[in-house]
Amino acid sequence: MLAGERSSRVGGQIFKEISMLLVEKIRDPRVRDVTFTGVDLSRDLKSAKVYFSVIGGEGVVGDARAGLESAKGVLKREIGRRLQLRYVPELFFAYDQSLERGMRMEHLLEELKKDDG
Repeated sequence: MLAGERSSRVGGQIFKEISMLLVEKIRDPRVRDVTFTGVDLSRDLKSAKVYFSVIGGEGVVGDARAGLESAKGVLKREIGRRLQLRYVPELFFAYDQSLERGMRMEHLLEELKKDDG
């Protein structure tokens, strides 16, 4: 099996597990509206960049990131327990702006429609 295929498969499993853990285990109100959008796992499986999205301003994003950082230990422990990996990857959280950009584009298109009609 190629290393890239394995990292993709394990990344998908990590994505599934952290999504379930967010609902089941994490009770921090700062991460209540967080949605995970993807996981990029390094080829050596030692680090994972976890992309998240949350609706709100920069303050909400900062609070969500702080909540995720505080839950990192629980997430790593549960991932290690559930997936039985030799090394549990270090988790890094990155804000995914694609939802925000999509909403902005939709708003601009609506404005163009109003101008035409």
